[in-house]
Parts: sequence; C-alpha cells; structure tokens
Amino acid sequence: MKKRTITGLAILVFACAPLLLMASCAKEQVRVSEIPPPVTVQETEKMPEPDTSAEDAAREAELREAELREQRARTLAREVRLFESESIYFDYDKSDLKPEAKAILKKKADWLLSNTSYSVRIEGHCDERGTNEYNLALGQRRADSAKKFLAALGVSDGHIVTLSFGEEKPADPGHNEAAWTKNRRDSFQLIN
Repeated sequence: MKKRTITGLAILVFACAPLLLMASCAKEQVRVSEIPPPVTVQETEKMPEPDTSAEDAAREAELREAELREQRARTLAREVRLFESESIYFDYDKSDLKPEAKAILKKKADWLLSNTSYSVRIEGHCDERGTNEYNLALGQRRADSAKKFLAALGVSDGHIVTLSFGEEKPADPGHNEAAWTKNRRDSFQLIN
C-alpha cells in the first residue's frame, strides 16, 4: 500500500510541476490597463507625398513637344523631296519659261519665302544636240530665266545660285526626242 501511495504521490507531483514552475517564474503581473496605446501618426505629421502630377505633366509636355518636332521634321523632309523632285522643262533651243514652268516656280517661290533658312541652286540642263560650249551657255540661260522669275516673286538674289551642266547630266540617256524632252530642264537643289 505504501507503494501505491508513493506512486500516486509521484503522479500528482509530476502533473502539478508545470503549474508550480509557472507560478514561481512570474515576477510581476501586467494589468491590461497599463499597456500603452499604439503609437499613431496624426494626419498633420504624415510625410508629404511627392507631387507626381507636376512631374507627369512636365514629362507629357516634353513627349508632346518631341512628337511635334519629329512630325515637323518628317513634313519638312517630305517638302524638300517634293521641291527637289519637280523640274521645269524647255522647248528645243529655248530658255523661255512655259506656263507650266511658271506655275511650278510660283510654288517654289512660296516655299522659299516661308522657309528663309534655305537657298536654292538652279541647275540648267540641255539635250545632247549642239556643242558642249553652246549647251553650257544654253543651260546657264535656262537657269538664269528661272532665277529671274523667282527674284521677281520676292526671293532674294542671295538665296539663289545658278549652275549649268549643259548636256553632262542627262535625266534620260536615250538618243531620241522622248529622252531629249526630259533632258531640256532646270533641276533644283535646296541648300540649308
């Protein structure tokens, strides 16, 4: 019987030991009312958020400006190609401007007056008939006719240069009337 009592007592001690340990480890009890409230940041003390709307607006304005510059550059490049691709043509052994040539020169004058940073070089050409010397002189008369017409429309003489190639730079290398018609011309090169 003593054995049973000792065994029961041992079970009781082991069962209550954790409770005894916890009770002996607690030094001080903390009351709920003593817990400090959580720290909060008041609305007036918050860090100001960066004003991204002004930065975004500036970036958008820069992008729009860049797009406009690119669009203007493409438009100008297209206008330059058109200006330089339109030649004027002359009758055989003539330097008089035809009505079609005057209409083209009027458009060119308007463009030059709107784009004063550009100058133009008028290049006079001839077909292969005639001597080199004669064709150089005829090409110069053709270029000078176009220059005189542009100057009368208000384009400054300082913005117009003339040059004769005579028969040296044919637009069509053929040896017939169809080729010669294309070669009797003034061509135009813009100088910036």
